[in-house]
Amino acid sequence: MGFLKRILRNGVGDETLRSIPNGSFESLTDDELQAHMGINTYGVFDLTDAVRPSYDLQIVPRQGFRFDQYIDESSGSHTPVVMASATRHLLMDLFLELIEPLGAVVDVVLETSHQAGGEHEDLYREHIDMPVLKSILLEFEDLLLNDGCTGIAVINAAKRQEVQMDEHKLLIMYGEPLAQFESVLIDGDVYPEPELQFITEAEHVHSSSERFFDEFNVLRNRLGIDGEECSGAW
Repeated sequence: MGFLKRILRNGVGDETLRSIPNGSFESLTDDELQAHMGINTYGVFDLTDAVRPSYDLQIVPRQGFRFDQYIDESSGSHTPVVMASATRHLLMDLFLELIEPLGAVVDVVLETSHQAGGEHEDLYREHIDMPVLKSILLEFEDLLLNDGCTGIAVINAAKRQEVQMDEHKLLIMYGEPLAQFESVLIDGDVYPEPELQFITEAEHVHSSSERFFDEFNVLRNRLGIDGEECSGAW
């Protein structure tokens, strides 16, 4: 992290990068890092600006989805999950379609790791009308797609279902039934790949900026999430 902070001061603009300490990014020169961060296409898969794979490409990003399960450590309960990776131009439309089955009124969680050290914080908003939510999300599409410190989850607590676009820009669907989510993905040319690996399963780097931090606070206020602004990120 210290090396990446030095690069920030040496000319990567207002970008802030966060990677695994002592990982492969730590040994890169300024030119090597900037060149790697500038690669946004792998084959036919386009990344957002939020995250980049390891410099040695331990996992090459590609489109698809696979089934998994979430295990609650406290209760031991298992929740079925679909995890998906989609190319940039499909991502927002897919997310908006995936949240539609959750119902007319939903809860929202904004996920942030803008704070120094990359610690995560979840900010909750209960009971927002779906059309209002979608309108706000479209207004902040740039932030949601390209900020590596912002994630969002939409929840229907009564149905025990959740759709998430996390800070890695993976699409994650929790709860049953999952068939409706599978249909949306397949209709969007995202197909099942049982052996698919995601960028989160190897070293990777997140990218954010002061501009995105400011936009995050505006989004939080637009969603009606109370509390003082997040501070101390930069």
